[in-house]
This record gives sequence, structure tokens and C-alpha cells, in this order.
Amino acid sequence: MQEPDNPFSEAFGKAVDLGNRIADTDDKADIWDIADGLLAGAVQYWLYSRQPCSDPECEECQPISTAEGRIEELRKLMRQFAEESEYFHSPTDRNVGRA
Repeated sequence: MQEPDNPFSEAFGKAVDLGNRIADTDDKADIWDIADGLLAGAVQYWLYSRQPCSDPECEECQPISTAEGRIEELRKLMRQFAEESEYFHSPTDRNVGRA
């Protein structure tokens, strides 16, 4: 996780807190549905924030200058965040070695 006083950490923490709060207040809520909803909202906001500027020659916008480019950038980030998560590997994963 990042430093505690930056927008990334704040958004990260609030998203986790929101998911926990929803799960805690609704005994019938499926945590997969909650997680999917949070992810859908995060993707929506991320795509909104990554609209390229109006300059077709803008180097900063080049990777996100097409819908396909935005999806590829999103995939890279999703993979990075997943691999950095403490929940990425689970002791019940099918590919965990057993002695």
C-alpha cells in the first residue's frame, strides 16, 4: 500500500471500507456481488479519468488514445494490483503444492 496521506491510499482504503460496510449491514449480501459492484464502479471511474486530451500528437495520452489502449492499460494495472495484494495467493488455490 502507498503512504497514508495520498489520494491513492485514501481511495483504496475507502473502497475496502465500503465493501466491508455493505457486507456487515446486509447478512444476505453476497460478497462476490459486492466486490463486483465495487470493481465495476472503479473501472467506470478509471475509464472516465483516462479520456485522452484533444491533441492527437500528445505523447502522454498515446497509451490511452484508443478504447483498446485504455483496456490494455487497465489490464496492466489490474494485474499489478492483484499480484501486489496479500490475497493474491490462497492456501486453497488448486495449484498449491501439497506434501
